[in-house]
Amino acid sequence: MMTRRDVLIASAAGVALSATAVVPRGIAQSRLKTARILTGFTPGLPDAVARLIASQMKDYADSIVVETRPGASGRVAAEAVKGAAADGSVILFAPLGFVMLFPHVYKTLRYDPQDFIPVSTAASFPTLLTVGRKVPSEVRSLADFITWCRANPKDATYGTAGVGSTLHFIGTMLGRTARFEFLHVPYQGAIAIQDVLKGEIASAIMPLGSSLGLVRSGELRALATTGPRRSPYLPDVPTIAEAGYPTLEDLTWFGFFVPAKTPADIVNRLNSALQEALRTDEVRSGMAKLSVEIDTISMSDFAQLIASESERWKTIVQATGFTPAD
Repeated sequence: MMTRRDVLIASAAGVALSATAVVPRGIAQSRLKTARILTGFTPGLPDAVARLIASQMKDYADSIVVETRPGASGRVAAEAVKGAAADGSVILFAPLGFVMLFPHVYKTLRYDPQDFIPVSTAASFPTLLTVGRKVPSEVRSLADFITWCRANPKDATYGTAGVGSTLHFIGTMLGRTARFEFLHVPYQGAIAIQDVLKGEIASAIMPLGSSLGLVRSGELRALATTGPRRSPYLPDVPTIAEAGYPTLEDLTWFGFFVPAKTPADIVNRLNSALQEALRTDEVRSGMAKLSVEIDTISMSDFAQLIASESERWKTIVQATGFTPAD
């Protein structure tokens, strides 16, 4: 069965953002002495994935340094890459939200999506809805949970990593679609999981990896994932579409970006180095240990993915009545 993701990618042929519409092959560039990959968060999953991939890009640069530039939900790192030299020596590794969602949730940004060339996707993972001790043990499915929320509106809460995130809007849209009051409780990072464990809040909507171990140990109950198909790491947990809410399907994508004026031959060389790294056994096994699926598409498809997802999230943000922040 064709999923929304399959249709989106299949429709991408011949369509791309202006920055990558035509990327001819150029003369191979000499290997860089040093390259830096910037991530916009404190050390964690993005940092670990970036380091894993960088370790297998030996032909791209003599040394590749991964730097964390946390702040403003990843915007600090994006701003740094925007202003960097457009010679392939400074690369951004980030979730697509900074170009597909942030323009719709912040009144002002110090960058524009057109300031970057999307070079390659690297990984994707679904969001996971979990519940803890605040919710009765007999609640084992999303349908059960919605019924419980309707009967206990004061306790119908969900935690995420922050206001204006895709996680926030997934919860908002679930409440609107299923017609129940679902109160958002924003946190910094993955702290929401701890409050679900303690019974302070009913549920959490977070990236799959943030609570996978707790689900496997039985400390949390997983009700649904948002991917187009069941996660190989939780094969017994139904997708949000299987639970009856296909419009809430969503993946968190991570990809590599460079400044917009980077020459095409450098972009192509970086793309080739990334593809080669992602095919290595070292990266594949490392990703599996991190519970992350490798997910790569062509450069033109990557550009179209951003454009399509930007329009989708614009519609979602407007439908929720969210007021853009400064």
